[in-house]
Amino acid sequence: MRRLIAGLVASLALGGLPAQTLELRVPDLAATPLPRSVDMGGITYVDHGLVAAGSLPAGTVDFLGDTLGSFSSLAIQPGTWKREGDTYTGVLWTLPDRGRNDPEHQLFFDYRGRLHRFRLTLRLGDTPQLTLLPDGGRELRDFDGRPFTGAEPGQGTRSEHGIVLPSPAKGTGAGKVSLDAESLQFTPDGGFYVGDEYAANVYRFDPRGRLTGIVVPPLAVRPRDAAGRPDFTSLRPPATGRRNNQGVEGMALSPDGTRLFVVLQSALVQDSAPGDASGRTLARVVVYDTSRTTVPSAPIAHYVVRLPSYTDRGDGGSPNRTAAQSEIRALDDHRFLMLARDGSGYGAEGKRPIVFKSVLLVDTDGATNLAGTPYETAATPLIDAHGVLRTDIHTATTRPFVNLLDPANLARFGLGMQADEAGKAQLSEKWEAMDLVPALDPAHPDDWFLLVGNDNDFIARHCVMDGQRCDSDIDNDNRILVYRLSLPGMRSATAPHHR
Repeated sequence: MRRLIAGLVASLALGGLPAQTLELRVPDLAATPLPRSVDMGGITYVDHGLVAAGSLPAGTVDFLGDTLGSFSSLAIQPGTWKREGDTYTGVLWTLPDRGRNDPEHQLFFDYRGRLHRFRLTLRLGDTPQLTLLPDGGRELRDFDGRPFTGAEPGQGTRSEHGIVLPSPAKGTGAGKVSLDAESLQFTPDGGFYVGDEYAANVYRFDPRGRLTGIVVPPLAVRPRDAAGRPDFTSLRPPATGRRNNQGVEGMALSPDGTRLFVVLQSALVQDSAPGDASGRTLARVVVYDTSRTTVPSAPIAHYVVRLPSYTDRGDGGSPNRTAAQSEIRALDDHRFLMLARDGSGYGAEGKRPIVFKSVLLVDTDGATNLAGTPYETAATPLIDAHGVLRTDIHTATTRPFVNLLDPANLARFGLGMQADEAGKAQLSEKWEAMDLVPALDPAHPDDWFLLVGNDNDFIARHCVMDGQRCDSDIDNDNRILVYRLSLPGMRSATAPHHR
């Protein structure tokens, strides 16, 4: 199968720089041998392919007695990554989301926000393998020391330090701050940021997991009803702002720690073509200056990145879905890796073919900065009445880089594209976590390992959540893939954090 690309669409704005549209009409299987290179901004980036993989059983129980759910985000703790020969070790922290849930029947648990800690070992050589040893975790607590809840907030709110937050007014999780955690980023002092789906906030925690500040998104991003009031529910889209269940899915600090990139999972409500599931491609990229404060009040930059669209049948038809982004990792102060994927694979409902799961290179240089404009300070749509991006806005540059759909590469580690492939585990539906760690190879100083983790939605045959059973018909194991990449220019900014 080959990739079908709509091509470069000429833009009339900002000197005629091109805007890209990536449309996938058939399964996007890797067609060229490894290594595969991509040029961007005069730099050549190289994908050397999958070098290891590892998994943890779906029924694993975590440090709070609940089924351990993987991995809405993950990060190696700064300063813990080490190499001895062909063996690498580090402390891995992973972020589950809001716990097992069934929105269709409005079934949610009072799942406490947390991070999971693992001892990670990566062995290369003749028999490459990644192993994860659970090693406790950290509970997330609000300003007053109360745990967060994964429960749906409905119309409930709570005010903290003058900020209106989602909070169930009654029932499950009543009075607590609702958190659907989707992105994790550590800071050099041991603290960390967590990106949220419900409010599209970014929460700043100290090393103990206590909330110390909140980065509130621009007005355009905040979910609001038709009267302009906060509308944090996940059960329906608001009138404007982030779509329901499409909040802060990607977040990353630049290697020098001075820029915090925040990317929405897909287009805001006002930027989406009405009734078109493939019309959610215009995702917002909000950038904050963290050089003076860890909780900045306003962005210094605000861009648009166009996500891929695809045909969920994979039969060559017109695109009918958006490949939402699921995580980012910054390369410098204007480039980042972005994981975008379809909704097919193990754990998904139905039997649609897997069409697209890739890591893209994104460069915001040359993109229109919307900071301070009505596109940020109000709910002014990016699109015209026909659903087309306005001509005064130029999107970030994107290039496909790491294609997860490489059958030969996957087969080496016991993975396949189909559920009935003999002796192989089908590739999971939701790949939502990434981190970068150096290969620590003097002969190849630009080489890094990209860790990519799945979100298994707590799907396990033997599942427990908040003291209640939540069993499924299948086990969707927690899984991490390891790719080796050449990323010129990364080593100087990040070397102090990885020894």
